[in-house]
Amino acid sequence: MKLVGRSALPAYQVIGFLGLFIAGFLVSYTLARRDTSSLWPQRPRRQLLRSSLDLINNLCVVVALRHVPLTLFAILVFLCPGVITILAAIFLHGHPGARKSMAIAIGFAGVVIAVNPFGSSRQGDWIGYAACLTCVACFSVNMVWSRVLTRTETPESLTIFSGVVMAVAGFGGMLWHMEPLTASLLMALLAMGAFGAAGSICFFIALRHTTAANVSQYHYTQLVTGAIVSFLVFHELPTFWMVLGGSLIIASGLYVAYLASRAA
Repeated sequence: MKLVGRSALPAYQVIGFLGLFIAGFLVSYTLARRDTSSLWPQRPRRQLLRSSLDLINNLCVVVALRHVPLTLFAILVFLCPGVITILAAIFLHGHPGARKSMAIAIGFAGVVIAVNPFGSSRQGDWIGYAACLTCVACFSVNMVWSRVLTRTETPESLTIFSGVVMAVAGFGGMLWHMEPLTASLLMALLAMGAFGAAGSICFFIALRHTTAANVSQYHYTQLVTGAIVSFLVFHELPTFWMVLGGSLIIASGLYVAYLASRAA
């Protein structure tokens, strides 16, 4: 997505093709399994609300990756596990407890340290930071809401509904303006669709079998993979403050996961 974002394609065009290819891969997947009935939603209105949040989230991801390094983006979106734990406690009647609350606070402090907002080594700009915070808000609410929807909806229907909403919104924007696609951009968009479809199915399967707070902890692996990919592809090195803040975030997340597994 960051590679595609470096092109002149508008964010809505990227999202439109992403949604189209996600839907296409899902249809192929269900046809291969001979289980197309799993694509149909049981609660279309609820799915539309969740998919709208997903649409805003993905649009903001495209914008954010144009304005902040990949490693810093991965760090910033790790406000999500703390926010999700808080939302789950409010709406899903969870009880984080004093130790988990302290760990979440340390994670929030790690994000501030990583951004280093008043330092000369700060990377990125405020457009990127604002887009990241919007991602955090939409993704966090989306995850808690998805936990509720997985009780009645299949992973396939949740994924394809989001894909269709993104495709409709993106191609609607393209009626106003669009940029020509090259072969390399088309291949990158196809890859985004394949990874997006596979990741979304696994995400919803995970939510069906455990809590939203537990699922969110596994996203911490993106800090490591994001830093490696950022260096290998974009030659971006994390700053000292990114490493320090990221370390606090990882420690916070692992401790929250430990508390959750022990409670289970």
